Amino acid sequence: MRHLLDVNALVAFGHTEHLFHARVVRWAATVAGNDIPKFATSSITELGFVRVMSQVYGVSIGEAKVLLVALKDFEGLDFQFVADDHDASKLPDWVLGAKQTTDGHLAELAKAHGLILATLDKNIPGAYVIPYKERL
Repeated sequence: MRHLLDVNALVAFGHTEHLFHARVVRWAATVAGNDIPKFATSSITELGFVRVMSQVYGVSIGEAKVLLVALKDFEGLDFQFVADDHDASKLPDWVLGAKQTTDGHLAELAKAHGLILATLDKNIPGAYVIPYKERL
């Protein structure tokens, strides 16, 4: 199964100093182990990566773009870009607050494209929570 990485998972995957970098890399190694590409991004996740890298980690926009391209081009990962054709009317009923809007949008986008949203967040219905080492 392919996984659409949410912003936090993508940042953790692409930034070695992120608290959960090792967690996401370990999981990705198990997922990428067969011949079928397993990872996807979208406009929201890629823009979120660039924003977080710039705002939180002090990386320039240009450097963040280079990091993202390098991650997506890393041999064996084979990322897919998912076009985002969903508007706000597609938000699921469980979205009740502003902080849930992006999560809900990404969960529905993933489902519409036959993907599973992969995240570090335990509070997204239907999403796959990337496990800690002891759960692998």
